[in-house]
Amino acid sequence: MAYTERHNCFTEWWIKMVAWRERHVNERSFVIILALIVGVLCGLAAQLLKFLIHAISGLLTSNLSATTANWLYLVYPVVGILLVTLFINYVVKDNISHGVTRVLYAISRRKSRLKKRNIYASLIASSVTIGFGGSVGAEGPIVFTGAAIGSNIGQAFRLSPRLLMLLVGCGAAAGIAGIFRAPIAGMLFTLEVLMIDLTGATVMPLLISSITGATVAYVLEGYNAEFFFSQSEPFSVGKIPYAVFLGIFCGFVSLYFTRVIFMMETMFSKIKYRPVKICTGGVILAVLIFLFPPLYGEGYSAINCLLDGDYSNIVDGTFFYVDRDNIWFIACYIGAIVLTKVFATSATTGSGGVGGTFAPSLFVGAMVGFLFAFVLNNMIDGGVGISNKNFTLLGMAGLMSGVMHAPLMAIFLTAEMTGGYNLFLPLLIVSSLSYMTIRIFEPYSIYTMRLAKQGDLLTHEKDKAVLTLLKLNNVIEHDFKEVHPEMNLKEVVDIIAMSNRNLFPVTDSEGMLVGVVLLDDIRNIMFRPDLYKKMHVTRFMSMPPARIELDMPMEEVMRTFDKTNAWNLPVVDNGKYVGFVSKSKIFNSYRRVLRHYCDD
Repeated sequence: MAYTERHNCFTEWWIKMVAWRERHVNERSFVIILALIVGVLCGLAAQLLKFLIHAISGLLTSNLSATTANWLYLVYPVVGILLVTLFINYVVKDNISHGVTRVLYAISRRKSRLKKRNIYASLIASSVTIGFGGSVGAEGPIVFTGAAIGSNIGQAFRLSPRLLMLLVGCGAAAGIAGIFRAPIAGMLFTLEVLMIDLTGATVMPLLISSITGATVAYVLEGYNAEFFFSQSEPFSVGKIPYAVFLGIFCGFVSLYFTRVIFMMETMFSKIKYRPVKICTGGVILAVLIFLFPPLYGEGYSAINCLLDGDYSNIVDGTFFYVDRDNIWFIACYIGAIVLTKVFATSATTGSGGVGGTFAPSLFVGAMVGFLFAFVLNNMIDGGVGISNKNFTLLGMAGLMSGVMHAPLMAIFLTAEMTGGYNLFLPLLIVSSLSYMTIRIFEPYSIYTMRLAKQGDLLTHEKDKAVLTLLKLNNVIEHDFKEVHPEMNLKEVVDIIAMSNRNLFPVTDSEGMLVGVVLLDDIRNIMFRPDLYKKMHVTRFMSMPPARIELDMPMEEVMRTFDKTNAWNLPVVDNGKYVGFVSKSKIFNSYRRVLRHYCDD
């Protein structure tokens, strides 16, 4: 049997199976089954991604010296970025950077539809990027991969956009749970970062997929936490003020992290010639890794060292190995890592590498927490008696909370992946204060800021969410008869006779909107034949109260209607007339989308 015939037979069989499911299996039960399947697949994808990263990284760095600088650090990152760029340009041929942002965009603007190639593209590209030293994390790519798995399974069974959104959330939750072995954090990531509502219809599928993804990880890797942490010093009530100060400090460092990321992204976006972009980012990344080897890859080995209380290994593989016992040099070195990590991350993604900011925020948080305690313990005679290890863990939660605007996820993820449940109270304090601090200066997370500026962000606020789901193109009306400035009243009356509208756009010879004619404004003269040849459109046309640009977000469109109290406004594309949009049609579409969006 030829390939085409086999394909057609399979397609026909699949359609029959989907139709049978729709008749015999109710929607809610079927979503539960799919959530379980998504959880298994995403758990396996997370394990494959971790395996590829460790295999590539181990192969390249296993023979590097710990007692002196390694010149290969100047080569590996550039090679990795070059390989990934070639893979994306000639194989994927699609934008797969900023995985979490792409998922948010798919939810907001693409009815939660992701392409099939998104299942494997981020997984391959990020494993090469990170394995060769790219200073990014694997969590953004696994969220993209997991969301793509959920979306494509849902599309295969012809599920509605509402259920597709839920399966995208299930895939993301399972990906986070599978890579960190943190099921609660996986579900909270979906709720806080992807902003999928927690309702009776969503909680069970999200929980099932998240638990399933974590279970796959436990089966394949063993029942251990992602990071080894043993609490050797208890946290007493007297240490709470230090936790408060750390939370505020983490909030400001989070603000620095976020602002520098976007500054660097803007800089790289202005470089149009791709070889220059690769060289610029590659050189910045390579030099930084050469000077600060902990910036290589995800940096999890450095986090484990700090959680274990051993900070001297931070300078392994550098010119500064001989200074590993100088506590003030170590403090300055870690401070430099905190400041430069964000540049290394931006250089990786800006030059063409693929990865997320999840791991970098954990890494910087660990460094900030350790540095905070280390300096306080050594700058005062006798020290202040706070645990370097405990505050390393608290810093991880603080930075993640501030950078991602997800305090609950930060608390549970830190506790789950380290086993530090005994530090729950200080985790709450640091995460909450970090989040509150950055919110004063920055209302959006590092993931949502890009979409918020474009008006493409779906939020928990129903009004804004529904307006985001609405598309201006779908509510534009084109059946308005155009008139021109040189027309006389008789010609206008003839056009009015053929129209069922009481509003007429005035356009010039190039189609540019120059005004409008309202039927009410000419009603008193349109039955006076003596004026038919004397009066021209320029005499009785008026200017519309406002104009709607074709690319204007719906939220801004509604603000314009509210400000002008108009019921119809013209839509233009750089001044050229497109059509009209009416408040009544928007309200009808709004009601339909709201009913669909809120249907549990």
